[in-house]
Amino acid sequence: MDTTLSRVSLANLPTPLEHLPRLSEKLGVEIWIKRDDLTGLATGGNKTRKLEYLIADALEQQADCVTTAGGPQSNHCRQTAAAAAKFGLECHLVLGGEPEPPLGNLLLDQILGAKIHWVAKPERNQKMQQLAEQLTEQGRRPYVIPIGGSNAIGAVGYVQALLELKQQTDEASVAFDHIVFPTSSGGTQAGLALGAKLAAFAGQLTAVSIDVQPDDQAFLQEVADIANQAAELSGRSERIAPSDLLMDYDHLGGGYGVVGRLEQDAIRLMAETEGILLGPVYSGRGFGALVERIRSGKVASSDRVLYWHTGDESALHAYADDVLPACE
Repeated sequence: MDTTLSRVSLANLPTPLEHLPRLSEKLGVEIWIKRDDLTGLATGGNKTRKLEYLIADALEQQADCVTTAGGPQSNHCRQTAAAAAKFGLECHLVLGGEPEPPLGNLLLDQILGAKIHWVAKPERNQKMQQLAEQLTEQGRRPYVIPIGGSNAIGAVGYVQALLELKQQTDEASVAFDHIVFPTSSGGTQAGLALGAKLAAFAGQLTAVSIDVQPDDQAFLQEVADIANQAAELSGRSERIAPSDLLMDYDHLGGGYGVVGRLEQDAIRLMAETEGILLGPVYSGRGFGALVERIRSGKVASSDRVLYWHTGDESALHAYADDVLPACE
């Protein structure tokens, strides 16, 4: 996809596309994985692709600092802190909740030099804007990155990711009946949905909801809006409607960041069969949902499936007490 958007280099691309033979044999379905856990920015993850465009935009606007928000174990915040450090930008992270011990991503945030601001979760967006105003009053030039990097600029990174996948599948002479991945703030989903349309992907693109409730009708419209704005930025006429977006709401478990049996079993299964680590919040729940979809027959034994690993295993250390029961 041609785009006039500026881009900096942050990710090791293309990320590997791997067949998972032992897992496939165990589940009775041919399974592959797209390794965006290996993008390489402070342990990697999906936000790195978005930040290549977002940081480029910040630099074009002559920003000298960035601010963003997330949870205490936010993978997006960790990657933003790393990207900011790489380009000499001061990084301010607004984290929702009470101060926690420096474990997992929170430890990495601090090692990367980010300045942490704690607020109640519902106040994160408001605090981000207030912080940007305060920094501006101090003579600074802040650049605000939305939660998850989920706007049109960031989504372009995942349009390109889907086109990257198409090139890999063409070279390997494989086609997927299903692509399954976790979703929360919606930017990755928007980019993949638009990319799938541009690539004429004929299979099902299924987003596993991590925390979006099935009655949240505004979410699908927001994802479609991000995708369509990304198309406009890229000079494309294709458009995404909310009805184009396939969601799996059946695996919300105990809520965001609550590790249950689904995530425990999924993390252990992937680790013990393929030596790949999944995270406790996103990739563990997303893959657990895929396993249940296979076992329930929603994915046929004749199908070829791709699981898109979005990379959140760096948070495992902060969830040791929740994850370890599955390994005993």
